[in-house]
Amino acid sequence: MIKKPLINRQIRAAKLRLIDETGKQLGVVSFDEAARLAIERHLDLIQVTEKVDPPVCRLGDFGKYLYQEEKKNRGIKKQKGGEVKGIRLTFNISDHDLETRANQAKKFLEKGDLVRIELRLRGREKALQDFAKEKVSKFTNILNAITPIKIEKGLMKEPRGFSMIISKGVIQKKWPKLNQGNQF
Repeated sequence: MIKKPLINRQIRAAKLRLIDETGKQLGVVSFDEAARLAIERHLDLIQVTEKVDPPVCRLGDFGKYLYQEEKKNRGIKKQKGGEVKGIRLTFNISDHDLETRANQAKKFLEKGDLVRIELRLRGREKALQDFAKEKVSKFTNILNAITPIKIEKGLMKEPRGFSMIISKGVIQKKWPKLNQGNQF
């Protein structure tokens, strides 16, 4: 829940730093003068921040101010991306299943998410760690052929297998070489 700012007579400070409805600073004024200006202009006196001395107040429509603040907070919540999505591989995964998982990882990367690739080892599979590393490298090669990737956190050994984190890579353009006569 958002704490509502103090308005009009709720403000208890004797001196205020005042901003008018256009955003122009009017300087430090007394509360009585700020209240008089608000009444003359048919606006509310809204305390923007109390963290400074004297507190900052603004002239404006209180309902419109609350709407703008709510809109700003909603915009912050909607920002997405950077989530970590997981792709789990198994020890005996087929090539076709690797391609399917690579396509799913591509969708995650295009949304701007990070992808955590996990390969779990169970029982005797733990003795064949080189084979498991080859599976993960094969998966990253397939995915790199589909879309460029950047390895954020390299292949790490964990108690139950291997994991790595990747993100979307940047496609680098190759610039044509200049002829000898066209030097700057």
